[in-house]
Parts: sequence; C-alpha cells; structure tokens
Amino acid sequence: MTQAIVSRDEWLDARKALLARERDMTHQFDALRAERRRMPWVRIDKPYRFDGPDGEVTLADLFGTRSQLAVYHFMLTPGSEHICSGCSFVADHVDAARQHFEQADLAFAAVSRAPVPQIEAVRRRMGWRFPWLSSGDGDFNYDFGVSFTAEDRAAGRAIYNYGTVIRNSPDMFGVSIFVRQDGVLFHSYSTYHRGVELLMGAFNWLDLTPKGRNENGAMSWLRLHDEY
Repeated sequence: MTQAIVSRDEWLDARKALLARERDMTHQFDALRAERRRMPWVRIDKPYRFDGPDGEVTLADLFGTRSQLAVYHFMLTPGSEHICSGCSFVADHVDAARQHFEQADLAFAAVSRAPVPQIEAVRRRMGWRFPWLSSGDGDFNYDFGVSFTAEDRAAGRAIYNYGTVIRNSPDMFGVSIFVRQDGVLFHSYSTYHRGVELLMGAFNWLDLTPKGRNENGAMSWLRLHDEY
C-alpha cells in the first residue's frame, strides 16, 4: 500500500470531510430504505409447498408465529457437487443475525431445488442451524426468478435480476421477502446479484480498512469456511 502520511491535524481535516459525505450517504440510504418499505405487494395465491427433514411444509408454515418472512434462494442444484461459496458466505451470517431479527417479527428460511438429503449433507458440513427447505420440482424457484429451464435458457427467455439473460446456470441466488396479513400471504420485495451484498456483514468490516475487500477479482479469496 502507498498512502500519504500526514500530521494528526491534517488527518482530522480529511476525516471530517469524509464524514460529511458519509452522513449524506446515510441519509440517502435512509430514504431508499423508506421507499423500499413503501413498495406495493403482490398477493400469493399459488399453494407453494416444500420438503424438509420433518416432511412437507407450506410457505405459510415458514412464517411460524411471525408476520414477515425472508427467504434466501440458495444456489444448490440437484445432483451437483458444487456448493456456491457466495451463498455460503451469506449463510455464514444468518444464524447469528437470526437470533435478533426473529425478535423483530421476521422469520427466515433458505430454499433450494436440491433434494433434502443433499441439503442436509451441506448443512451438517457447514454447521448451519437455520431452516433450509427443498422446492424440488415445484414452481417456487422459477416464479421468483432464480431457476431456469433448459428450454428457457436456450431460447434467451431466462431472465435474472430484472434484465440479465442467463444462458448456462440452471440456478442463481437472491432474497425474497414475504408478508402475512390477516391470514393472506404477499410478496413485497426481491433482490438479486449485488443486492445480496446487504447480507454479507463481513464485507462491511473489510470496507473500513485500507485494503478493503482485498480482492483480485470479485470474491477472489472467498472459500467455504472449512476450506481456509
């Protein structure tokens, strides 16, 4: 690293200038978050069902006693030995956060197309405790824009992140938020690709440092946590 070396007073001047920009950005983020909360909802009428280690559950079951549900679309393709390091990086943050946001009326579940035995093998290896269900051959992953048929990929109809054409991968990743009100389920929000960085808390720590994320290409150093 090559950084300017200055006096404490000069450093303080630079820090106060940056603080003004940070404060402005914080206010912009506050406005963006408020706009996100005002997004319209879409009623969920399809009876989505999932397989878990204890049997079949519905989308409503995933809420438990809470009125909000966050679903992480974990990129785990049936029959594939590949475990997405980016999805795993997100998942490493979940259990610690879940003990807090579940007190704020938010439930959590991960969903993949992989079958339950494949999911459970990964969960045991990585030590995760959060609910993780299989959508199997159901419509859920396809309806929420994270899985794509071979026919749609070949025809250029596989659209990810509201505009990106997927040619090769049958599964991608993202987050969807659901709400239950008076017994009715609604979809309020989904985000994909770099939108998922919101959930990668370790990056926020790294972003405070001179080396930042210390990458040679996006996530170049990232591994499953048992491979470091």
